[in-house]
Amino acid sequence: MRRRSIFQVGLGGIAALGVLPRIGTQKVRAADRHETFVYVSNAGTKDIYVLGMNRKTGELTLVEKVPVPGAEKTSLVSLPMALSPDKRFIYAQLRSEPYPVSTFAINHTDGKLIHLKATPLVDQMAYINVDKTGKHLLSASYTGAKVAVYPIDARHGVTEKATQIIDTKPKAHCVFIDASNKNVYVPVLGADHVMQFKFDASSGMLTPNDPPTIATKNGAGPRHFTIHPNGKWGYLITETTATIGTYSIDHKGTLTEVAYVDTGDYNQKDSAFASDIRITPNGNFLYGAVRSTSMLHGYMIDQEKGPLTGIGKWSTEKTPRGFNIDPRGNFLLAVGLDSASLTVHAIDPQSGELKSVGQYPMGQQPNWVEIVDMN
Repeated sequence: MRRRSIFQVGLGGIAALGVLPRIGTQKVRAADRHETFVYVSNAGTKDIYVLGMNRKTGELTLVEKVPVPGAEKTSLVSLPMALSPDKRFIYAQLRSEPYPVSTFAINHTDGKLIHLKATPLVDQMAYINVDKTGKHLLSASYTGAKVAVYPIDARHGVTEKATQIIDTKPKAHCVFIDASNKNVYVPVLGADHVMQFKFDASSGMLTPNDPPTIATKNGAGPRHFTIHPNGKWGYLITETTATIGTYSIDHKGTLTEVAYVDTGDYNQKDSAFASDIRITPNGNFLYGAVRSTSMLHGYMIDQEKGPLTGIGKWSTEKTPRGFNIDPRGNFLLAVGLDSASLTVHAIDPQSGELKSVGQYPMGQQPNWVEIVDMN
C-alpha cells in the first residue's frame, strides 16, 4: 500500500484546515508566561520537551512533553528538528520507518506545540533544514547517502513527493543554507568533502556550484557546518579528528580553506565523535562539542581574518550530540545523549568562558535543541 501523509485530528486537524491565525490567542496566567521557549527532541522516547526559559537567569521550566507520531520504533540515536524562518513552525523527523517528518505549529503565547501533519520521507535523515522562504525542506541522509528537497505546502506541511533527490558519497551529515538562500553546503563524512550547491528558491532545485566539492584531510570526517553572521567565514567541525576549520566564502558562495584548529580530543586511533558547532549571535565566539570526551571547546573568532583562538574547554553532559545558543548569546544549552539531561551554561560576554548554571532531566537520548523568542 502506498504510504500516505498522516493528519492529526482535533486541534491539529483544525489548524491544518487553516485556522492558524488563532494560535497564540489564548490567555495564560502572568506567572506562567515566558518570552523564550526551548524545544528538545528525544530520540529514545520519541518526544519533544517544551521548556520556558528565563532570559536573565537561564532557568528552565517544563511546559509539556509532546509525542512525535508516525513510527512504531524509536528514532535510532537522533531526532532532527528544524524551525521555519518565521519561528512559527517546527519540523521533526523520526529516523525509523516510514521515516515521518512531523509539522508542529508553535503557540506563541505559551510555547506549546500543535501537531498538524506527518509525512513519510524517502529515508532517515541526519539533518533537516528549512529554506528562508519557508517553502522547502532540505534534508541529508547519513544512512541513505542522499540529499532530498521537499516542498512545504500552503498549510505548512511537507508534501510527500520530493522535488529532488541527489545521491551523495556515504554519510551525508548536514545541510546548511546561507543567509542569501542561494548557497547550500553538505558535509559528507564518508567522502571527506563538503558538497557545494546553488539553490533556486523558486523551484526548490539544487545545482552543483563550481567546484562542486571542497576536500578536507583524508579521514577527517566532516560533520556539521555553519556560517559567521557577517557571511564572510564558514566553519566546519570534523567528527573523526575533532578539528574545526575556517573557510573564506567568495561572491560565488564557494569555500576556500583558511586554517584549522585542533581540539586535542582525538587519540589518533578511534573517532573522537565530535558533533555540533555553533556561533554566538554577535559573532565573537564559536563552540564545538566532542562526544568521546563530553567536552565543549570554545574559541574567539577573528572577524576580519576568520581564524580561531582557543579560550578554553569545559565538561558538559555525557555524549553531547547537540547544543544551541540563545538569541542574545547569554546561554549555551547542551544535551547529553547518554545522560538524558540538559545543562545550561552561562556565556561570559567578555571572555566567552562557560559556567554551568543549571541541569534538567530530559527524555531518553536527547539530541537536538531549538530556541524560539516569542517577542
